[in-house]
Amino acid sequence: MWNNTQTEVEVIEEVLEDVRSEDLKDLVVYNDDYNTFDHVINTLIKVCKHTPEQAEQCTLIIHYKGKCCVKTGTFIEVKPMRDAICDAGIDARIQ
Repeated sequence: MWNNTQTEVEVIEEVLEDVRSEDLKDLVVYNDDYNTFDHVINTLIKVCKHTPEQAEQCTLIIHYKGKCCVKTGTFIEVKPMRDAICDAGIDARIQ
């Protein structure tokens, strides 16, 4: 019986390691002609936990370059952020 429990623990540890080592994804926000600077800045602060300075810099990059990677992480980490940014009416994609 102990061997089964040990095997289960090893399998769970392997699965957790696979999740941790998953390829990192970029959360990219794209420019549009509809959203204001303040709206994008406030959304990045709220959703991505950016400082006001980080959010402002990302917003300027989005405006002048057309897009900006605002966060990097596993798919599981960035998916809820992408959904929240999109819910705010801002174009965001995971790459």
